[in-house]
Amino acid sequence: MPDDVSELVRRSLSGEESATTELVDRFRGHVFGLCYRMLGHRQDAEDVAQESFVRAMRSLANWDSQRGFLPWLLAIAGNRCRTVLAARRRLPKPSCEVEALPDARSFRRERHLGEEVALALGRLRYEYRQAFVLFHEQELTYAEIADVLGCPVGTVKTWVHRARRELADHLRRRGVVEESSDAV
Repeated sequence: MPDDVSELVRRSLSGEESATTELVDRFRGHVFGLCYRMLGHRQDAEDVAQESFVRAMRSLANWDSQRGFLPWLLAIAGNRCRTVLAARRRLPKPSCEVEALPDARSFRRERHLGEEVALALGRLRYEYRQAFVLFHEQELTYAEIADVLGCPVGTVKTWVHRARRELADHLRRRGVVEESSDAV
């Protein structure tokens, strides 16, 4: 089986199902990881990841082979996540807050750092969160992220920096890390 993505795309476009399956298998983890971090809900992430692949396969003939396949695919997934998040914002807010419970403070102290980071990521501005996840979890370069997000590299660097700062501030406020600690 070829390692070359362009060859897989060519074979997929010619109707070879095994090539399409291999493309999906190769990039499934990347797409799901982005969707899960952006949406914070496993079922939503699975649905959006699947929808992203459907859209990508429908648009496969439009992929520019001069552009990396993964950034192109993650841009599709990021746009789908943005749509879901916008729809969520239109839903009514829940009437009670977990933090209002009397034992919430002890619960927070025992919460795993990963859960706290996920909570903090969920509170970030969309652009900051997406840039942070693409950089730290998908390990894309700033240039690749700029390509995915359609913005200048300097903007990506600013968003990643602000995401780190806001995450660290959130973790300090929640008592997960000490005031003098640079958590993220």
